[in-house]
Amino acid sequence: MAKTLRRASAFSALAKALVSGARGGPSLGKRLAALPRMMKATARGEYDGGMRVIMMAAATAYVVSPIDVIPEAALFVFGLVDDAAMIAWLAGSVLSETERFLQWEKQRDAVLPGTVVP
Repeated sequence: MAKTLRRASAFSALAKALVSGARGGPSLGKRLAALPRMMKATARGEYDGGMRVIMMAAATAYVVSPIDVIPEAALFVFGLVDDAAMIAWLAGSVLSETERFLQWEKQRDAVLPGTVVP
């Protein structure tokens, strides 16, 4: 049940992100260009995307891993279905997280740097 809810939320995030790009939200190009900045800000500890970025990296490694070729060869349809589900989840996660990151960048840029005087 929990897996179904996570998949449903990933699919809804994917649909929302695709629609928001068409309605004036960040374009796909802006979202993809934000990925390296998001990873760098997460590595520095500036952005709180730690576990989400790690999960996206793990999903990417799972999809491109040569070890996963064996289930496709042995269990053709089922091997492809798990990859398709992982790719759909990854796409939805990347789109929703990059939108969140772009909002964070916008808010961060609106703050003037300085020191607080008590």
